This record gives sequence, C-alpha cells and structure tokens, in this order.
Amino acid sequence: MTQPHAAHVTPDTQDADGTTAGPAGQDQGTTPAHVPPAALRAALAARLGGAARAWLDQALDEAAAHPGTHGPISVWELRLAEAGRRCGPAHADAARVLVLHAARADTDALTRVYSQGTADERRAVLHALPHLVPGPDALPLVEDALRTNDTRLVAAALGPYAARHLDPHQWRHAVLKCLFTGVPVDSVADLARRARGDDELARMLADYAAERTAADRTVPEDLHRVLALTEPGRPAPGTADPHGKES
Repeated sequence: MTQPHAAHVTPDTQDADGTTAGPAGQDQGTTPAHVPPAALRAALAARLGGAARAWLDQALDEAAAHPGTHGPISVWELRLAEAGRRCGPAHADAARVLVLHAARADTDALTRVYSQGTADERRAVLHALPHLVPGPDALPLVEDALRTNDTRLVAAALGPYAARHLDPHQWRHAVLKCLFTGVPVDSVADLARRARGDDELARMLADYAAERTAADRTVPEDLHRVLALTEPGRPAPGTADPHGKES
C-alpha cells in the first residue's frame, strides 16, 4: 500500500452498502459507518455480481480465520487493496469495512492500515471505527483526517465515532472545517444533538458569517442551518443506537 497525497474532492452520499449515490446532501445514516456489519454484508451481497460476491466471501473467511498479522503484511490487508478492483469503486468502502470487521482489527491494526494505506483505505478505516473501537483510543486517526484537505476523508471522519468521542472544542472546529472546505454538514453525525444550545458554536458561526459578509462573499447555506440548530429549544433526535441511528 502506498502513502496517499491529499486530494480535494466532493464527498458523495452512499447507500447502505457504500454505493455512491451522487453529491452529498442527505442524512449520513446511509454510509457504512452507520450500518451494522451484518446488514451491511447483506446489502452488499445483494448488489454484487457472482464473481465479486465469491471474492468477498473468501476475503471475509480469510480475515476471520487469520485476524492477526502474518508476516510483513496480513492476508486481509492485501484484500483491502484489492477491494476496489474486485467489487468496483462504488462498493469498495463497504467491502473494506467488512474485511476490517471480519479481521477484528484493533486500534493498532487500524492505525497501521491508516498510516500505510491509500486515501480510499484510510476512508474505510474511518468508516469502520464505530464498529470496532468502543473507546476514544482511535481519535488520533479522526484528528489526522480532519487536518487534511481531502474532503472525502473529512466527511468520513465525522461519523458516529467522532460524534461520540470528539471533545466540544475539536467538534466545533470540525463543523467549521466543513464550512471552510465545502463538506456538506449532513456528513456530521449527530449534528442536531451536539449543536443544540451550543452558544460557543453559535458565536463561531456568527463570526465566520460576519467575516464573509465583510469580504462581500456568500455565506454558506449550511452555516444558517447549523446556526438554527444551536437554538436551545430546538428538538434534536436521540442516538442511543451504537451505529448512530435515531432512537
């Protein structure tokens, strides 16, 4: 696997199996980070052709049988690199998340894949975090992704794992990062709950809007949406489900 270069691309929404569904603008609950692995596998299997489905079954069986590192690189890590070619780019995110889950990748393994992987593999690691890491140990991966200019990594970093574990300061700046880079705020998991009553976020948004207005620049529509969510009395959905689904 090769070290990626940062790329600025517009994030896409995805169906439950990770299928790209055009420009982002809908709830992020359809990304692999939000869908339990069993449901993700069923959805993906229903969309793949025979050869791709057979490859996925074999890759998942191998990962489950040999979850650790064997030699310089494990078999399942090689399968991560193959996923795009075997399953097609539209289904690769979901396939990689399933391989990581089958391999029971812990924080060390996820960190290794993230640090050595391509941008696509890094994105899959970020999608896999809520399925594999119960605590905040993998936050450095989220923080690294939020420092990049790759908008697809930024969007993937702001799934349910970040919603649970980013502290308020980091989370507010992540929301601003979306506005700066054009990542739709629909990418931010649990946005309504975390924004509600957040006076500091409201202040930051108002300052940013004032700066853009003073520079005769358009204020992003998403900024107004988030600012409205900061109102204390605005109802927000619950997210008791570990995958970020509304209760």
